[in-house]
Order: sequence, then structure tokens, then C-alpha cells
Amino acid sequence: MEVRETDAYEGLIEFLYRVPIALAQLSASGGIEMLNPKCAQLLMPIAGGQMENMFDVLAGVAPELRRMALEFGAPSGTVCDAMRVHLPAGSLAPDVPAILALTLVKLDPERFMMALQDVTREAEREQQQLAQELRQAAHIDSLTHIPNRLAVREKLQEIVNRVPYFASRSCAVLFMNCDRFRQINDAFGNGVGDQVLQQIADRLRLTLRHYDVVGLSSQPMPMTARFGSDEFVVILDGIRRIEDITSVAARVMRELQAPHQVGQHQIICPVSMGIATCGDGPSDADILLQDANIAMAEAKRAGGARFCLFEPEMRERAVRRGGIEAELRRALQEEQLFVVYQPVVGFASRSDIDHGAGVEALVRWRHPQRGLVSPVDFIGVAEESGLIGAIGDFVLRTACRDFMQWQRLLGPAAPRSLAVNLSRAQLSDPDMGLRFMEILRSTEMPPSALQLEVTESLAAQDETMLERLRELRANGIRLALDDFGTGYSSLSCLHLLPVETVKIDRSFVSQVDTSSHHRVLIDATVRVAHSLNMITVAEGIETEAQAEAVQELACDKGQGYLFSRPLPAEELLAWLLARGYGKSI
Repeated sequence: MEVRETDAYEGLIEFLYRVPIALAQLSASGGIEMLNPKCAQLLMPIAGGQMENMFDVLAGVAPELRRMALEFGAPSGTVCDAMRVHLPAGSLAPDVPAILALTLVKLDPERFMMALQDVTREAEREQQQLAQELRQAAHIDSLTHIPNRLAVREKLQEIVNRVPYFASRSCAVLFMNCDRFRQINDAFGNGVGDQVLQQIADRLRLTLRHYDVVGLSSQPMPMTARFGSDEFVVILDGIRRIEDITSVAARVMRELQAPHQVGQHQIICPVSMGIATCGDGPSDADILLQDANIAMAEAKRAGGARFCLFEPEMRERAVRRGGIEAELRRALQEEQLFVVYQPVVGFASRSDIDHGAGVEALVRWRHPQRGLVSPVDFIGVAEESGLIGAIGDFVLRTACRDFMQWQRLLGPAAPRSLAVNLSRAQLSDPDMGLRFMEILRSTEMPPSALQLEVTESLAAQDETMLERLRELRANGIRLALDDFGTGYSSLSCLHLLPVETVKIDRSFVSQVDTSSHHRVLIDATVRVAHSLNMITVAEGIETEAQAEAVQELACDKGQGYLFSRPLPAEELLAWLLARGYGKSI
């Protein structure tokens, strides 16, 4: 029996010495009672020749081990399991950091058993896997789970770097921007907006999955990516004909125009798309993306909800717009902008015209080198660049001050109303109403004397815009529908708009004395407006015949070069005095 126990013990010792795992038996205080050669091999480089106490040996790399062992109150059990221990570089191999997995088990109140295993390679594999996952995550948009801006640039640069590829193949970039995303966020909240973006991403994936619809099933699959907040990019690789590109673009546009169902809401979020191709030779990813973005901006300027192919002239226009934007910022700082006023006259009768009915404020730019710059050349740039808010505030503040000055100088004969145009970007700004009311308070301008003018298409755009207009009207500000007849609302829905004045577009007024068709249209507009207790204004009157015609049709007011061109404040005051208003100053 004793022989068998001795053999078993010797077998156990032989096993401990041969096993590829480092093992050591410790006393309750950490004293080394036994360790196998593998353990000695791993620890000797850091032990410094002192191998009496394991807690002392590992104090530099596992300082918490002594505390964990001494504080472990159970009579037996696992103190720590596979705790990572980082040894100094070169411990196991030259210049290679060693990582060990340390397990400490309490056998009884007097003994511990420790196991060490070299997990350096395993840790390296884990690090490589983690790095790969991080790289992949860096290329994926967290909201939509499709590739992001970084992935787009890398993929596109990879394509354009394949110079021989362009001999027979090409690629295209479809750059999309939502036309109404800010209004969606304002009306329904960012959560709903996020769901709309997710649905757009899903539709793009599903639409482009069946790529062989345009006969390109053998070509690489397109990449769909979220490029920015409400911007998406599709990369088409291996496109041979421009017709194939436009076919894909048209199909994408059709899919994205359908309403998005988010909870109880049906939300329409059309997109504008710009298309740039790289089939003419090697290019640069950033240039292609910029060209597609430029084409997208052209699609927006054309009314949105459409796609536009990039042309080199667009880049030149974009450069000019960029120059205008920089100069416009300087113009705001250096007070190069100023306000002019065009009178609005009242038609009391054919022989009694009220020249003091009102004025419309219009912004002008006196450039130090180029002279007067037409609003046509800078208002659009101001809207795109975000400068329209500052310009609108400047016009309103200046006009209100001038208007109140006329009240002091002319008394009851001063203009009784001030009209100021309101842009899409201004009306989309949720803080606009507060700013406008502050301007009215600071200039002592009565809200009832101010008339804000919005275009027909803007006023009838959506419920968010209508709600903003209602808020302005609730504050006592009057509203006018500008350029009526050029938008997409009709006389039948005029009663739905919170306006008090309808301004009939000059394209109708210019033919009122020569076209019975236009005369009937104006007559119908006036009748419907009057039935709703709205005031009508005929715009763009240039001849006496036009003035007489709109008076016969019962228009309440008129505006145009026949009465006066837009005038600076001092000249407008002189114009009023010349017509008998006020007294000489």
C-alpha cells in the first residue's frame, strides 16, 4: 500500500514537472512550497533570484494579489481566475511583452495553488480582432447601420486609383440631401427625424439590391452610405452608359418620394440629388464628392425633389457663389448693405390715389468695386450660406427705424404700413419670431403696422410653415401672400392661409390691359380675396392702362414703376412731400 502511494506521489510530481502550465503551491502567506520548471522559467526573469515568496515575486506586476489572497475569507475556493498579468518586455522573448493568465485557488486554510499560462499570442489575437472591429465600426454609421463618410472616401479613392479600369468602366457618385429635414425635426422632433433617416437608408439598400434591373447584374454592388446629417451617397461602380446612371437615379428618386410611416405620422421627405461621374479618367475622391454636391445644390435651386448631372460650368458658378458669400459676410460687417423703399399706393378712386398707403422695404448692396449688386445675385447665396437671417434682421431693424422716423416727421400723412419680405430660411428658423418681436420693441414699431410677405409656394408648403405664420399673426403682425398666381395653391384654398393681403403677381398685371384671360384671372382673385375680407395689391404696374384696368377690377392697392422706383429713405421722404404729404422740413 505504501509502495502504491509513493508511486502515485511520484507520478503526481512527474506530471507537475512535465505539464506545460506553470504551477506553484504556496503557503497562506505566499511562501513558495513547490513550483514546477515551467513556473520557474516564466518567473525567474522578474524574480531577481529571490524565489522565497510568490507575492513578493509578483509584487511588481500583480500588486493586488497579496491583498486578494489574505482577504479571501472562505476556507477554500477560487481567489482569481485567469487574471491578466503583463510582464516586462523581453521576459519570454526579446522585445516581446509577455502576458500571463494567473489563477489562484485556495486549497485549505494553509495552502494556495497558483497556475500561470502564457497567453501572449491569444492576447495579440484579441487585440487584432478588437482593432478590426473598431476599424469596421469607424466605417459604419451608428444610426442607419450603413457605411459612413470615411467609408465613402476610402471606397471612392480605391475606385479612382484603378487607372486602367477607366479604359472600359466608369463610376458615378449620387449625392442626396433631404429637402425638408429641418422642418421634419421642428414639427415632429428629432426622434421622428432619426426614424425617417433610417427608413431612407433601408429604401436605398432595398432599391439598389436589385441592381440587375438596369442590366448591370455582373458589376460590383453599389455602396450606400450616410454622408452627413441628412445626406446620403450612393457609389455606382462599373457603369458603362450615362443612361444606366440616370435610370438608377430615377428609380431611387421614385422610391424616396413615397411617404414615410412613422407612428401615426405620414411624412413626405423628398430629396435633391447631384450626380458626378469619373469615367473620363483618374480623379480624386474629394473632387468627385464636391462635384456631386455642387450638382445637388443646383437641383435644390431648381426647386428640389429632382436629380441633376454635374457639368463643369456648375463648378465655376459655385466658385463665384463662394466669392459672393465671402464678400457678403464682409458687406454685413462693413455696412455695405442698405434699404430702399417702394411705395404702395391706395386706389380710393381713379382721381384720388393715396400715396401714403404703405411702403415695401427692399435690400440693396453697394459693393466698393462692383457698384450696385442685384439682389438676384446674392439673395440665393445668402439663403444657402445661412446669412439670410442676419440680412433679414438688418432690413427689418433699419426699415422699422426709418418708418418710425417718418411717423415723427409726417404725422398722420406718413406711410401707414411697412412691408418686409420673408424668406424660406427665415421662416424655418424657430427663433425668428422672438427676434422680430425684440426688433419691434427696440424700435417702438407697432406690430400692426408691419406686414411680412411670403411667397405663395412657401405659405402653402406644409403645416410647420403655416404654424409659424399663425404665430406671427397672433403677435399682431399682418401677413401678405406675395407673387400670387405663380405657386401651386389655388383660389379654392386661399381661405386656409393666415394672410390678410394678396399681392397679384406682375406676370398677370403686365397683361391685364391686353389679355382677357389675365383680366379674368385677376377679377376672380379679387372677388375671392374680398369675400374673405382680404386686401388685394396689383404688383408691377408700369403703365396708366394697367393702373386703370386693375382699378376697374376693384384692386385695393397698386405698386410699380408707374408710381415710383424703390427709393432710399431720404428720397422717399422727398417723394411724399412732393405729393403734398406733411410739411416742408
